[in-house]
Parts: sequence; structure tokens; C-alpha cells
Amino acid sequence: MDVITLEWWQLGLAAAMVVALSACTVVARLGVGRSLLIAAVRTAVQLTLIGLVLEALFASSRFQWVALMALAMVLIAGREVMTRQQRRLSGGWAFGIGTLAMFLSSFSVTVLTLTVIVGPTPWYAPQYAIPLLGMLLGNTMTGVSLAMDRLTTGVWQQRSVIENRLMLGQPWQEAISDVRREAMRSGMIPTINAMAAAGVVSLPGMMTGQILAGSPPALAVKYQILIMFTITAGTGFGTLAAVAAGSRRLFDHRERLRLDRLHSPKSHGR
Repeated sequence: MDVITLEWWQLGLAAAMVVALSACTVVARLGVGRSLLIAAVRTAVQLTLIGLVLEALFASSRFQWVALMALAMVLIAGREVMTRQQRRLSGGWAFGIGTLAMFLSSFSVTVLTLTVIVGPTPWYAPQYAIPLLGMLLGNTMTGVSLAMDRLTTGVWQQRSVIENRLMLGQPWQEAISDVRREAMRSGMIPTINAMAAAGVVSLPGMMTGQILAGSPPALAVKYQILIMFTITAGTGFGTLAAVAAGSRRLFDHRERLRLDRLHSPKSHGR
């Protein structure tokens, strides 16, 4: 099967559809036309730049550059996790916990997948390592941010219940157990739903891209199953780690609920 090459003018036609949609939102007074155009421009610019970076990275294939790229991706993802929380932990803890949770989960799952399952030579080959890590980080970032937001919001809303449980002699783990379970569940539900709908409601992005690029559907299916399983593992472990660390931070060594360690929405521009 011949691979169809896309020209820039063809991408311009696709961009014209976005411009037309923006015009329709302006006519309908939805208030999102400007945001839609800015997001479209950012998408084009950011993906073009990352394409140039990846071409240089693929050409060099040096471990230090792959590691630096991976570190930058983790730090950016950690910042996104922090900004998506309505009430976040103060003192840099929101960034630190989110980043550490993604580092431990996504990096460990990526390295395990590359060394044991896929087995490229070398194992850190950027054409395998960077896309795989990117997909894991993107999904883990969503799961961790949802879980942490649900955790901190739930603790704030149920603060009187938690404090009453503490006064009755329950340890902090039991006092906050309902909120923790709901936070973990919120972080994992999107990934579970994506797996349940894959191949029935929708064709996942990687599989679609491989098929459009000319790969046999059977091979694309195998890679997509691998990716979805690794994404699920990375998101699940990252969510569990973030909620465990975040909930511990909400209590001091005397097992007192420390709501002063939470920023209010107004304190970070929400």
C-alpha cells in the first residue's frame, strides 16, 4: 500500500475548516472563536517545532539527549497537573507530588516496556522511547490532575466530617478513606472508559495513524493493545502514588487536618 504524502496546502484546507468553525462560533456569540483560533495556531506551531526537534533527536540517537527530552516532558506535564487543580497544595507540593508520581509511574512503565517487551536496539532509541513516554505522560497527567483535584476539593468540602472522625479517634487514613477512594477512582475512570470503548465506539489515535501510514491493520492492533495496557498501568500507578502522597500531606505528624496547606482558588488565579 502506497503512503500518501500530505502537502502544506492540504493542511491549509484542514485549517480553513477550523477558521470556518471559528466564524460560526462568532456568529452564534459563543465567545470561543478567538480561543479556538489561538489553540489552532499553537497546535500548528508547537507540533512543527517538536517535529524539527524529533528529527534532530532521531538523527543523533544519543542517550543524554533522549534523557534531557524526557526530563523536559515530565517537568512540563508536572506544571500542567498543578495548573489544572482548583485547590492545590501550597509550597510547591502540588508540582512536586504530581511530577514525582508521573516520573515513577510513566518512566518505570516506559523503561520496562522498551527493555522487556518491545526490545529496540538500543533500548532508548528515540523513535520508540519518546512517543511511548509522551503517550504515557499525556494520559497519566490527566489521571493525576483529576485525582488530585478531586482529593483536595473533596477534603475541603468534607472537612467537618473528617475532623469529626479524627475527634472520634479514627486514624487519618480512615478519616479520609472515602475521599481517597473517590479521588483514585476519578483518576482511573477515563482510562478504563477508553479501553472499554476501543475498537467498538472509536479507533484509538495510534492505531489510526499507523493504518493511515500504511501499516497492516493486524500489526497496528497489536501495537495499540500494547499502548493501551501500558497507558493504563502508568495512569493507575501514577494516580495511586499521587493520591497517597497528597493525602498524607494534608495531615501533620499529630494527625491533624491541615487545610492551611491548601491554596484557595483565588490565590492562584482561579
